[in-house]
Amino acid sequence: MTAMPATSIPFRAGDSGYASFRIPAVVRAADGTLLAFCEGRRGSSEDFGDIDIVLRRSADGGRTWGPLQVAVANGRDLAGNPAPVVLASGRVLLVHIRNAAAATEDAIRRGRVSAADGRRVWITHSDDHGATWGPSREITATTKKPGWRWYATTPGHAVLTREGRIVVPANHSLPPTGTDTGTEGTYNGGHCLLSDDDGATWRIGYVDDGTTAPDNYINANETTCAQLPDGRLYFNTRNDSPAPGARADAHSTDGGEHLAQPFRPQAGLTGPVVEGSLLHLGEPDVLLYSGPADPGFRALMTVRRSLDGGVTWQDAHTVDGRPAAYSDLVRADADTVGLLYETGDFTAYGTITFRRIPVAALTSPYA
Repeated sequence: MTAMPATSIPFRAGDSGYASFRIPAVVRAADGTLLAFCEGRRGSSEDFGDIDIVLRRSADGGRTWGPLQVAVANGRDLAGNPAPVVLASGRVLLVHIRNAAAATEDAIRRGRVSAADGRRVWITHSDDHGATWGPSREITATTKKPGWRWYATTPGHAVLTREGRIVVPANHSLPPTGTDTGTEGTYNGGHCLLSDDDGATWRIGYVDDGTTAPDNYINANETTCAQLPDGRLYFNTRNDSPAPGARADAHSTDGGEHLAQPFRPQAGLTGPVVEGSLLHLGEPDVLLYSGPADPGFRALMTVRRSLDGGVTWQDAHTVDGRPAAYSDLVRADADTVGLLYETGDFTAYGTITFRRIPVAALTSPYA
């Protein structure tokens, strides 16, 4: 008999001096500890302001959680978009973004924010499974092109390939042309960051600015990644442009250096415009995607599965019909997948909740 899903709430709006918690990411450390990250927003739920990257750790697979920790603080400015990955050595690497508290996305896209106050890319690390964190180091010079304005990593976890490469999906915006302001979705683009030396050095991999399709049919935004059994990387992205549905996807056969084809619409993943998460189970050969399934609203958090590397999708587990937004997936243990997701009774941003879902429930009748 398959065990029933169980839930816990590592983050609740208003706790620990934070008005809001958003942008979840979760990984399993080498010792089995689950690390649940998010943005702790002190003054409001807005995407700008005094924001820290916080985490809570679980030694029992997400049933209970230790005290809230601050992994990265940027004074009274912003540290956000946590993209954690666990290396073969056991080190937990945390790629993230920093910018001035007053620098809104609108102002950055319009070119009204200086490079010093705009979006910058940093990394930090932990060598004790998330208990403590080392000094942060800026890597903007090799990870962000000078003309890019808005910039974000993931959200959600980054990927360590079987070949040892770190892959961090990311997105950016371009300067506008003509009378445009730069806030239009047509200026969104996607790319990834690559490191082949455990994060010592970094470079930009593929870049997809949406210019290869007519009328900017696809404009990649928040992107997630998983490696398939044949070695290919599968990328799935939020799309704000007029293609069918709100998702698009692509494959890479060279570890993220290039895309085999530019992003194409993925209408099989019905949902609103929102971030989503990917996780490949390994054994069995099942690719999972989490995200809200209501076509018009951020609600109805659902895990879907693909048995053909992301070509087609089917529902595997529906959480409930409540509001829900961003999410991240993790293999909690051999028998369990963890889903860390934003949800609440009347708003999607009341809590960040963790749900333990039996692998058998996600793969049946394919288990």
